[in-house]
Amino acid sequence: MITAGVMMRGTDEASGSLFSYVDLEARIPARHPLRKIRQVVNDALASLDGEFEALYTDFGRPSIPPERLIRASLIQILFSVRSERQLMEQMQYNLLFRWFVGLGIDDAVWVPTVFTKNRDRLLTTGMSRKVMAAILAHREVAPLLSDDHFSVDGTLVKAWASMKSFQPKATDTPSDDDPGGPPGPDSPTEDHPEPTPSETDPMSRPTHQNRNAEVDFRGQKRSNATHASTTDPDARLYKKSPGTGAMLCFIGHALMENRNGLIVQGDLTQADGHAERRAALDMIHRHSPGSTRQLTLGADKGFDAAEFVADLRKACITPHIAQKSRYSAIDGRTTRHEGYSLSIKHRKRIEEAFGWAKTVGGMAQTVYRGIERVRSRFILTMTANNLARLPRLLAA
Repeated sequence: MITAGVMMRGTDEASGSLFSYVDLEARIPARHPLRKIRQVVNDALASLDGEFEALYTDFGRPSIPPERLIRASLIQILFSVRSERQLMEQMQYNLLFRWFVGLGIDDAVWVPTVFTKNRDRLLTTGMSRKVMAAILAHREVAPLLSDDHFSVDGTLVKAWASMKSFQPKATDTPSDDDPGGPPGPDSPTEDHPEPTPSETDPMSRPTHQNRNAEVDFRGQKRSNATHASTTDPDARLYKKSPGTGAMLCFIGHALMENRNGLIVQGDLTQADGHAERRAALDMIHRHSPGSTRQLTLGADKGFDAAEFVADLRKACITPHIAQKSRYSAIDGRTTRHEGYSLSIKHRKRIEEAFGWAKTVGGMAQTVYRGIERVRSRFILTMTANNLARLPRLLAA
């Protein structure tokens, strides 16, 4: 029975309330995965308070708090926000982003250029590694890690530079006899009369080359020895496997523990044929310096090199590397054990982290220039990949 005079239809009218009495914390669902991620990140950043304190002076204009800079960078990676300008726009109206970063509902959002300047000064390669290490050392995360069994691999990260920017290097350097500077007061001067333009000469017209002109590279020999990118000189022309086209890129490296597949070390270097093996040694020594335990390191066939295997054995590391079909440096001393087949099986999980970094974290092609900035971002993306997996791992 419907009571007379009572409207059952809701009204589509904006209230225009001046005040909001609902706390920002109460708007986030209790079982939202970002709650556990935010707790781990806040505890890790609290342990780095001394590191942050040493970076700032005790006078001058206050900057953006480093904790908020790092949380904003992590939320940008986790939600695939493609630019800092779009991130600031999202933080204007996205309450979830405000809550995670630590901004109140009435706090002003930063100017995008101010945010990027402060972030670039803070998030160096060293600081990104410290953030990753602090999260892995968290009291809830540390029991998930293996201390003895690891896997390593690398992936190409396309540079923010086009193939048209790959130009021949400048070779016209001034000789010792001609320093190329302005003449001194005692140097003899030669009189060169300027030619007078004739009235019949046509007017010179400026020639502007189209910035996106058609270029045909067919038949041209181009290599890193003779050419360099004018957009990002740190990028190198490289291809990782036969049958694929070469591109301007870097190589990102990751060291994974085999228990739960979390990334424990990350690095990024210029692309060449030996970069992966050099980075693998650097990462394993950085993660377990001076270890006397018998560690294992799984890798693909690209790491099956006699010199690399010998270096691992000297460091008390058993090389669980996939064998080449011919001239393999891995013999029956290693392959006869059951642990070898387990490492070969588990090492493939590192591709999941690379796939996440490229599809979600935006590392298929970086938007940064310079190896230092790209390396810092790659390590932070590997950290974000670990954070994305923590809610499910900790709930298990």
